Amino acid sequence: MSTADAAAFSVMVGCGETYLPAFALALGMGPVDAGLIASVPVLVGAVVQLVTPLGIARLGTNRGWVIACTTIQSLSFLPFVFWAVRGHARLWELLLAASIYWAAGMAGAPAWNSWMGNLIPARMRTAYFARRNRLGQFGVFVGFVAGGVILQLGERNGLTLDAFAVLFAVAGICRLVSTGLLASCRELKRPTRDAASSTAALPLLHRLRAALAEIAVAPSGALVAFVCSFAFACQFAGPYFTPYLLHEMGFSYGAFMLVVGTNFLGKALALPALGRLGSRIGALGLLWLGSLSIIPLALFWLPSANVWYLVGVQLFAGACWAAYELAVVLLFFEAVSHQERTGVVTVYNLGLAVATLAGAGAGGLLLRALGEDRTAYFILFAVSSLLRLAMIPLLRRVSVRA
Repeated sequence: MSTADAAAFSVMVGCGETYLPAFALALGMGPVDAGLIASVPVLVGAVVQLVTPLGIARLGTNRGWVIACTTIQSLSFLPFVFWAVRGHARLWELLLAASIYWAAGMAGAPAWNSWMGNLIPARMRTAYFARRNRLGQFGVFVGFVAGGVILQLGERNGLTLDAFAVLFAVAGICRLVSTGLLASCRELKRPTRDAASSTAALPLLHRLRAALAEIAVAPSGALVAFVCSFAFACQFAGPYFTPYLLHEMGFSYGAFMLVVGTNFLGKALALPALGRLGSRIGALGLLWLGSLSIIPLALFWLPSANVWYLVGVQLFAGACWAAYELAVVLLFFEAVSHQERTGVVTVYNLGLAVATLAGAGAGGLLLRALGEDRTAYFILFAVSSLLRLAMIPLLRRVSVRA
């Protein structure tokens, strides 16, 4: 059921989450506003998810907390449906609703990691998560392609915002289906009530400081530091690919869907081979492979804006990101003990969100300062690749537990 949940969740991401920046553009907002929609709510969500230990302690169950969070996340699409039907929304309204979406999703993540860490035996994790991630990427691809087709039809008939309303409604329903599938999964081991209560009783800043101190001397610290720093470098350009295609290059929704959706397809096609490769070279070797291959990706957008050239780039990029993301998932199980997993994931989510916002903000400032034209985008992509290269010393510090 957890695998089926991944499929439903991924369709939601494909037809809902990935189109939020495009929705901002359709409402008449600019490229930097679209970048903020893709980054600011992630930080808000990461701050809110610090209440996770308290929620788990009150409920006494990881499973119950996850189900509560996913239910809220499914309902967060209702305002987007309303604004699409109404035909306008303010930036702060989009940021608020997107923040609720991300807060609910990220608050459930630490509990989900602990829940699945007990449920999935160690000997099965590489094969299982490779298969699960592959199905998830196919789900994102299906949702994204379906969304692109619906938007293309809506644009052709002058009903673009109505098409967005349909997408967000479908996304919310998919998350409800995902929640039902999660509810059917069992919980083999509930969190120890005494440990959970003592952790949750600490003030929020004390819990965060304690978790940071614990991570600093553990193998997980180097992993968190690298992944968050690498995220900053990637997010320097990442949120602006959508405005680059739709706003600067004038791509139709169909062309946009084809180019961006191919990335998800590339991930899905590569994961079986990457799962086998990961079993041979280990999660750390897979992290090196994925990270090094991601470094030049932003530069590949510079030579041509031809749709078919970009499709080829995206297929390759999907395989690179699949290796990286699978490695990170596996390393969180290998480098992080069960006892510290919830705390580490909580800090990781916060650090990743700060890096995402900082990267997007820095990239947005550079883009605006350079005039938001094609040359500005090219400089943005080049700087992002240089920043990724600069993170290699941090990658060398990552290790796994003996």
